[in-house]
Order: sequence, then C-alpha cells, then structure tokens
Amino acid sequence: MSASPPPSARDPWAGGPVTERAHCVLAPNPGPMTLDGTNTWVLLEPGAAEAVVIDPGPLDEQHLRAVLAHVEERGARVGLTVLTHGHHDHAEGAPRFAELTGAPTRAVGTGHDDLGDGDRVTTGGLDLRVVATPGHTSDSISFALPADHALLTGDTVLGRGTTVVAHPDGELGAYLHSLERIATLTGGGDVTRILPGHGPVVPDASAMVAFYRTHRAERLEQVRQALADGAVQEADPVEGVLTRVYAEVPQEVWPAARMSIRAQLDHLGVAWG
Repeated sequence: MSASPPPSARDPWAGGPVTERAHCVLAPNPGPMTLDGTNTWVLLEPGAAEAVVIDPGPLDEQHLRAVLAHVEERGARVGLTVLTHGHHDHAEGAPRFAELTGAPTRAVGTGHDDLGDGDRVTTGGLDLRVVATPGHTSDSISFALPADHALLTGDTVLGRGTTVVAHPDGELGAYLHSLERIATLTGGGDVTRILPGHGPVVPDASAMVAFYRTHRAERLEQVRQALADGAVQEADPVEGVLTRVYAEVPQEVWPAARMSIRAQLDHLGVAWG
C-alpha cells in the first residue's frame, strides 16, 4: 500500500495570512512544477517596522510590487530578503526586488554564501534560525520561525505533491538526511506546521514529513525492482526506469522525473550514462 499525504494536501490555496507573523503573497506562475505558484513569504513581528521577505519569486514586476505594497500597507518596510535556494521561480526576481526596496539579500550559493546552518536572522525583532536542508538543490535551506512553531521549507517539503531532487545539483542522500533532520524538529514539537515554497500550508508537519520519507523509500524500492526487471541492461537505464515506474505520471513532468531517476540511480550506485 502506497503512502498517502495528509488531508491538508488537498486544501485550496491562494495565499494570505497564515500565522501572527507570516503572510503569503502568491506569485502568478502556476504550473505542473510550481503548483499554485511560488509562495513569497512576508514575515513581520507584530508592531515591527521592518519585514523579512522569503523568496521574492520570478521576475514579475506586478508580483514584486504587490509584495512591496503588502509590506507598506502594514506600516513597515522590507529590511531583508532571504532565499531558500536559487531556482528561478524563487530567486529570479531578487535583484529587481532589491532595487525596489533597497534591502540586502542573503542566501547560500553564487553571489551570496552568507547564510549557514544555525545562523540567526533578527531583522525587525523577528527571530529566524537557518536550518541547512540540502538535497533538492545543494544550496537549499529552510528557516525555523520558533515563535510560530513553523518551518519555511522552500522546495524541500511542499504543500502538496512531492519534491524533485534536481540532479545533478541535487543529491538524494543529502535530501534523505534533510528529511530526517526535519522529522527530528517535528518530533520534538519545535515545528508543528510547514510553510512551503509551493502549495498550501501544512498544519501537521509531522504527518507530511512521514509521508515524504515513506514515499521516498517506496520509490527507491520501485526503482530497484525496475532495475531487476531489466532497466539496467537497456541502452538508457533512465528511460527504462521512467517507463516502468513513472508510466502513470503526466508526461509534462517527465523531464523532472528523469532528474529524480538520475539522482536515485546515483544514490544506488548504478551507472546511467
């Protein structure tokens, strides 16, 4: 029997206020890989004058100005922008957003490398802790918001569906370790809800992470079986696994499936090209 996601994965989603401190401005970029669109998170400590924005999203002027307008409507300004990772649907708009706000941008990766595991962000009195969660990409990080018992996960854990381990930059072993780390946070009660980079808020973080871990284990077993059934002997093992394991997945997401398969084959020590 396959793992089932928690009921919240079926919730409709259009952004809006989520906690006392967190508000989502949904970017207008829905699609097979972005779900309802990219979640741009505005974090503001009650009564504070400076907000933190997580993932300004794609280079869409209307969206960036909508984020800025929301902050201004709450009587604040943007004091800092931070990125969960460098994919365009999360970070492409960051340079333009910096022009609009005059605020610095912090992240991991090219042009930044100024956030590390355990670092604290205290802009505007807000207390955020960086949690390194590589795997989807090598530069993926999450942000713990202790006051709301929330974790902002970018693409490491989504509000619905599952995450692509984006080979070659992503790595499955690191991703599995990141899920284990998040499970520890949820198991200890430090994190009870997930504010993802795409899809609805997850009110039961522990249940979603358990689903993710079970799904990954099941998928790896399916790949092992596909290899045993002959995929490894084909001219392209990636395509062999694709047609055996992902046959029911819509073909519009097959490019992402191929990235995941390559990551899984690397993890299993199987040559594929």
